[in-house]
Amino acid sequence: MSPFHPTETGAWCTVRVTPRAGRSAIAGVLDGRLIVRIAAAPVDGAANEALVAVLAASFDLPKGAVVITSGARARTKRVQFEGVTPGTLEARLAPLLGR
Repeated sequence: MSPFHPTETGAWCTVRVTPRAGRSAIAGVLDGRLIVRIAAAPVDGAANEALVAVLAASFDLPKGAVVITSGARARTKRVQFEGVTPGTLEARLAPLLGR
C-alpha cells in the first residue's frame, strides 16, 4: 500500500518522525505511513526544518514544494508535496528502501 495520496496540486502522506536519531533518513513505510528518522532535536522547529530538507532531498524536490500541513508539534504529521504525483513519489521512494 502506497503512503502517498493524490491532491489537486500534488500528493500528501502521513509521516511518523523519530527525532534525535543517529542520522536523518527515510526508514521505511509502516501501516501506510512514511517513517523518517531525523538527527535534529524537536526544539524551536529544528526537527520540522530537517524533515522538510530530508524529504525534499530524498524525492528530488525544492524545499518549497514540501509543506507540513498538520502535526507540526507532533511525531505524526501530514505532509503535502506540491507539483508531483503519488506515482512519481512512489517511484523515487523505491530505490531509497532497496526495492
